[in-house]
Amino acid sequence: MEIYNFSDQFSIYNQFLSELRNVNIQNDRMRFRRNLERLGELSAYEISKTMNYQPVDVKTPLGVASTNLFEDQPVLATVLRAGLPLHQGLLNYFDGADNCYISAYRKHTSKQDFEVEIEYMASPKLENRTVILNDPMLASGKSMVLAYKALLKKGNPRKLHVVCVIASREGVDFLANNLPKDSCLWVGAIDEKMTPESYIVPGLGDAGDLAFGPKED
Repeated sequence: MEIYNFSDQFSIYNQFLSELRNVNIQNDRMRFRRNLERLGELSAYEISKTMNYQPVDVKTPLGVASTNLFEDQPVLATVLRAGLPLHQGLLNYFDGADNCYISAYRKHTSKQDFEVEIEYMASPKLENRTVILNDPMLASGKSMVLAYKALLKKGNPRKLHVVCVIASREGVDFLANNLPKDSCLWVGAIDEKMTPESYIVPGLGDAGDLAFGPKED
């Protein structure tokens, strides 16, 4: 798996990510959602550089301009609910993309132990498509791998991109061992620690709650 870590470079990405982590800023829900959206936009721009293009002539009022456009639009897949703002950022740039939505949640069997279950998926056909699967937090990696396996019911993608904001080292390793070898991970930062409850440290907290408010378990 190829890994593109935005933290390895100096860019405006770091500003938006630092605000997502900052306890003095992150409780502004509207700004939190907007920063996730911005990071989706920046990720989309970088992913677009790796896609296949074809020459196209565009008629202007004064003549014809030659350019290069996507051969095929990607499919944007998101894990509900925390992934919605990040998904919107990707969609802002891939605005002709098809979309897929996956419901995955932790079903706790004890305080520390849980199973990931998928209850719902709405998706187009994925055979030979480029799929961009996003979830802002990659902790154990189990949810992401189960989401990918659920996608296979709609066909085998030609290329898989995974977009996350913060990942644990353990989660990255899990993806590398359980996703196709030619997959690409686009991540804002890789944190080395994770709690026994599978929360990333230092992380940023619960992205879904910060974006949309607390939920009742």
